[in-house]
Amino acid sequence: MDGREDKDLSEKTYIEGRNEVIEAFRSGRTIDRLYMLDGSHDGKLDTIRREAKKAGLRIDFVDRKRLDDMSETGNHQGVIAKASVYGYAQIEDILKAAHEKNEDPFIILLDGVEDPHNLGAIIRTANVCGAHGVIIPKDRAVGLTASCQRTSAGAVNYTPVVRVTNLSRTIEDLKKEGLWFAAADMDGELMYDQNLRGPIGLVFGAEGKGVSPLVKKKCDLITRIPMKGEIESLNVSVACGVLSYEVLRQRMG
Repeated sequence: MDGREDKDLSEKTYIEGRNEVIEAFRSGRTIDRLYMLDGSHDGKLDTIRREAKKAGLRIDFVDRKRLDDMSETGNHQGVIAKASVYGYAQIEDILKAAHEKNEDPFIILLDGVEDPHNLGAIIRTANVCGAHGVIIPKDRAVGLTASCQRTSAGAVNYTPVVRVTNLSRTIEDLKKEGLWFAAADMDGELMYDQNLRGPIGLVFGAEGKGVSPLVKKKCDLITRIPMKGEIESLNVSVACGVLSYEVLRQRMG
């Protein structure tokens, strides 16, 4: 766990204890991550495993020290769940938002962004650039934490965020709805030389890793931002802003 995730522990988005976690699942509360003591088994922990499986949630099995360090109550009972501050939308909500505005869908997809401040900044950018929603994966990516909400400056209240199990499959499904996809990558074609109009999804990769090969393969275009200087790449939230405004510029042109 890095320092950013430790910081989120103080934001009271963590649920500790077997009964508490079971009730969180059964009440329909959105769980982003589940931490469980490695090798532990009993009736309630097995129930939690089943609830996590039904929700399509991956379990992080950790040692007792890790759980003790995370715990604020000192009574985690071998399990801690990280709950979302906000609920997630459905892909249909994004498409509906575009339809109601009589606009071609414009979606931002994030392939493994882990910093809540980056996610919040991207949601804010999506809102001001006219994107109809943001899609993130369930695993190995940050969710809608309190830090994300604050960084978004309230944009999470207006911009649908959808969490999916498989980003590649989601791209395939959205292609059937008429969307095409452009992945941000330094080896792509200059963004000014590409047609970014129409129903489009912009795909951005994780910090320091970029878009994964499998997801990139599903995209129709690879696009790059022009660079001048000694630094070879932009922060993912900045790159999202630059490319999103190019989409907006072309739509207004």
